[in-house]
Amino acid sequence: MSFAQRMMAKMGHKEGEGLGKDGGGMLKPIEVKLRPQGVGVGAVKEKTEQAKAEARRQAERRGEEYEDSSEEERKAAKRRKAILKASGTTSGSSTPGGSSRPRTKYRTTAEIEAGAEGLHVPATIKSIIDVTGKETKLLTSSSGGLLAPFGGAVAAETKAEKLAKNARRDLEAFAESWNNLMEEKKTAEFRENQLQRELDAMEAEIQKAQDISASVAALNRLDLNKARTADQAKSSWEEVVSQLETMQFEYGDEILSFGLTAAAVGAIHPLFKQEMLDWEPLENPMHLVPYLVRLRTILGVNKDSSVTRNGIDDFDRPWKQKATTPYETMIYTLWLPRVRTAIINDWEPQMPTALIALIEAWKDILPAFVYNNVLNQLVVQKLSAAVQNWNPRTALKKKHTSTLPHIWLFPWFQYLSEHHTDPRSSSGLLADVKRKFRVALDTWDLSRGTIPGLEHWREVLRGELDNTLVRHLLPRLGDLLRLEFEADPSDQNLKPIEQILAWKSFFKPSVMGQLLVAEFFPKWLYTLHSWLTAEPNYEEVGEWFTWWQGVFPEGINDVREVTDMWEKGLQMINIALDLGEQRKTNLPLPHAEPERPFNAEPGTPRSKDTAKEPRSARKEKETTFKDVVEAWCGDESLLLIPLREAHEVTGLPLFRITASATGRGGIVVYLKGDVVYAQNKKNRSLWEPVALDEGLVLRAEGK
Repeated sequence: MSFAQRMMAKMGHKEGEGLGKDGGGMLKPIEVKLRPQGVGVGAVKEKTEQAKAEARRQAERRGEEYEDSSEEERKAAKRRKAILKASGTTSGSSTPGGSSRPRTKYRTTAEIEAGAEGLHVPATIKSIIDVTGKETKLLTSSSGGLLAPFGGAVAAETKAEKLAKNARRDLEAFAESWNNLMEEKKTAEFRENQLQRELDAMEAEIQKAQDISASVAALNRLDLNKARTADQAKSSWEEVVSQLETMQFEYGDEILSFGLTAAAVGAIHPLFKQEMLDWEPLENPMHLVPYLVRLRTILGVNKDSSVTRNGIDDFDRPWKQKATTPYETMIYTLWLPRVRTAIINDWEPQMPTALIALIEAWKDILPAFVYNNVLNQLVVQKLSAAVQNWNPRTALKKKHTSTLPHIWLFPWFQYLSEHHTDPRSSSGLLADVKRKFRVALDTWDLSRGTIPGLEHWREVLRGELDNTLVRHLLPRLGDLLRLEFEADPSDQNLKPIEQILAWKSFFKPSVMGQLLVAEFFPKWLYTLHSWLTAEPNYEEVGEWFTWWQGVFPEGINDVREVTDMWEKGLQMINIALDLGEQRKTNLPLPHAEPERPFNAEPGTPRSKDTAKEPRSARKEKETTFKDVVEAWCGDESLLLIPLREAHEVTGLPLFRITASATGRGGIVVYLKGDVVYAQNKKNRSLWEPVALDEGLVLRAEGK
């Protein structure tokens, strides 16, 4: 036993079995079969007998039938023959599955001429090539070009056929070359036409450039830099604008390619600069606007650079240009400084008409950034200062003639952004006006009727106005009825009722009904009770009852609570009639109503549990002194802002009271007990007690 056999025996191999764990591997070593010298791969069958035996043994182990390559080839040949026999074709001596060679078809000279445009084949060539017919033809005369039948000379027949074959081949080649030349001719003609068109276009461009150059030269010949009178300036403007309009009409498509915008701006720049020196924007807002509108296209004033939306600029839009255009530069350097000076020095916010006319006249031809600068940097700042300076306490007095904000501020809202016009915003112009408006409601003389222009506030504030009126005006109307109204059948004073009803269009009927139930009907029912327990004239009582029902509008009388009160008065009259003389002692007193049911939102019914709330619960809801200060600040349009700092001595938190929406300025205070201590501006270590009065308001406003 060899060394290798011993090693394999140690590994568990048994002689006569295949390799591997289960004996499925090779049984004998691989045999080598030499290929004859000089013979390529595939010329001989290289599979050895040992390989075939091993493959057969492996197939038997798998339960399969082994077939060698020769058997497979025989079966494949049988399948191919069966397929050919089923299709009705035979392979013949050719390759199995092949097809017979197609028969060559020769074209006649007429077909060749038809396939080659413009080609003419001579008759002699035609007679040589078109050798057709059953009999054999022979060329008898090279000059005549005719082939006559000839039956004996095989050599002559062979020569004639060869001659015709060569002639046909040469003619086919010539026809193909002819077609190629014709295609090249067409290509050359097309290219020639294309070059001619390009040449004509270039000549037209050159001519147009010469015409444009002549037009620009004509503009340069105009002497526009010298000083002029008003009539001379108008004549110069008309002359320049007419020439630029002609260029704009004739060369509208070439404005960008030839840079006509810069030329147009350069032409009007001297005139524009001179006009800006003496122009009064607020007095003559339309000055020069018609000229610029006529030249919108050539000046480059388009929709991308002009303002078309109310107070909203397309600064989030990606700009294609990195620098300003010549027109934008001219407006920014000449027009904007003049307008800025007029707004800062001459314009009064209480007179908005002139500046609004200027904005309306120029907004379609102004660049977006210039329009934004005028509104946000000039107009808004001056309007904000005017709102801060408007004092409702003095402005709403009878002898005071200051203009109310709804007249001079609200017309600007169509041009401003939502930041300044949204009633829900906590900052901006409208937020500042709302704070002032609350002060106006708190100080308005109710004997003067409604605040002038209050309907305009409804359009701007929308739902916010109702909430403000309920919180600030409705309690004052309740105080008016409670303090000044008395039901006197002998001499009735209706002024308090008339003052109340003057505001009925600004409150819902349900709110007005609650006001009457709380403040009017208790007094009215008590007067009715006193009258009925005396010596009443029931006819006069009935007339008095009916007259009072007619005092109030139908919408208020239809409120359920008001209807119940009228019904209660009618029941009291009927009870008095039933009691007769006993009414003086037995007529029950009317039920007293709560005095101030105005803490709920408009239209909210009063809860019956409010009057019966335990005293301990009411004590828990008592307001602190800080709440009082906050409420006072809200009424005075001031802000109470915590500073997150403490007083060095007392350790109490510090607050800032200011009128600025940014939270800056004003006065620093702290609250101790029911006293407000304010910091002295000159000596910051000194804190002084102050009262919640006009002096503190002025200090908070920085005055």
